[in-house]
Amino acid sequence: MPDSTAPERGGFGGHARGDRDYRRALIALFFAGVATFAQLYSPQAVLPQISEQLGIGAADSALLVSAATIGLAAGVIPWSMAADRFGRVRAMTVATVGATSLALVIPFLPTLPLLIGARLVEGALVGGVPAVAIAYLSEEIAPAHVARAAATYIAGTSIGGLSGRLVSGPVADLVDVLPLDHDALPGWRAGMLAVAVLCAAAAIVFIRLVPAARSRHGPAVGIARTLGRHLRDPRLLALYAQGLLLMGGFVAMYNYLAFRLVAAPYDLSPALVSLIFVAYLAGTWSSSRAGSLVGRFGRRSVLLGGSLVMLAGVAMTMASAVVVIVAGLVVATAGFFAAHAIASGWTGVAAAQGKAQSSSLYNLAYYGGSSLFGWLGGVFFTAAGWTGTAGMVAALVVVAVAVTLLVLPREARR
Repeated sequence: MPDSTAPERGGFGGHARGDRDYRRALIALFFAGVATFAQLYSPQAVLPQISEQLGIGAADSALLVSAATIGLAAGVIPWSMAADRFGRVRAMTVATVGATSLALVIPFLPTLPLLIGARLVEGALVGGVPAVAIAYLSEEIAPAHVARAAATYIAGTSIGGLSGRLVSGPVADLVDVLPLDHDALPGWRAGMLAVAVLCAAAAIVFIRLVPAARSRHGPAVGIARTLGRHLRDPRLLALYAQGLLLMGGFVAMYNYLAFRLVAAPYDLSPALVSLIFVAYLAGTWSSSRAGSLVGRFGRRSVLLGGSLVMLAGVAMTMASAVVVIVAGLVVATAGFFAAHAIASGWTGVAAAQGKAQSSSLYNLAYYGGSSLFGWLGGVFFTAAGWTGTAGMVAALVVVAVAVTLLVLPREARR
């Protein structure tokens, strides 16, 4: 493992685009995003099977997703402190290895309480990557290229999210139709195990490629004061609100759309429904594209554009035709990841000091929204079907747009 506490070299102003270590950092963080986000959301594609096999409701089955995101939200501040003390790369490495090791065990846990508890711990371990990644890039990459680098990391998280869902669903469907002992290994457990193996491979790539941190960062000092300063900054609070609201709506969409499509009048198979997660590729493209648009239009304009595109996509999912529903999911996904790429990268740039803590507060809001609204969307779904869930998501996006217009500045064009 590289020495993550290596001292700053004279004149180091960050890796520039085209440098060998710039490429290694982007590739490494891309795979870190894959390793962590694939396992974080692997149950989402098999929630209907979990609900059926365990005899629980839609909102209860979604606790397997929410437990992990609650753990992540709780873990980001401690991880940012650990990164200040022990080094960015070391913290991300420990987090990735620990989370992946637990992911390989979780599919074999026998009861729902054990599954939820283990997913809570897994999420707390996963939190070491998003808590540190943006701060690491903000310190190691030349300022002119931070937005593009952050967008590449976000693209990795989208590929991870896609991989976790796209692997677990078809594997679960295949295992369920094979002549196996389904009581010992139901399909959804096999699907989650397959994702864990994928995460282990991605974690190895990350560890092998990530460059040593060259920026100087000593023991954490004045963490409480730094956090308090960030929480009094209207611009940072507005950015944290973007994560809370947009991510909450996004996760709710993906949690409950599968329940709509496997039920009448659509009656689609679980394997076919899992293909809706291919929509994540739109997020991979849009997050990278958003970073390149910042120089032309500014962060605020790109953030607003992404949010409005997401709102349009949510409206499309309220149609009755499957093709329009899926198209709407693609549009909403593209809009969400564009907005998230800008908001998350902006938190590191906007904080003059305590960049890791600023990024951690964004992630705290981001995954807090995922946990809260990812569950609450199920309450709306039970009460009013997809119209209820989509209406909740649309309301969250509208509030996020209003906050952007009222608080965030027009400048910051790089």
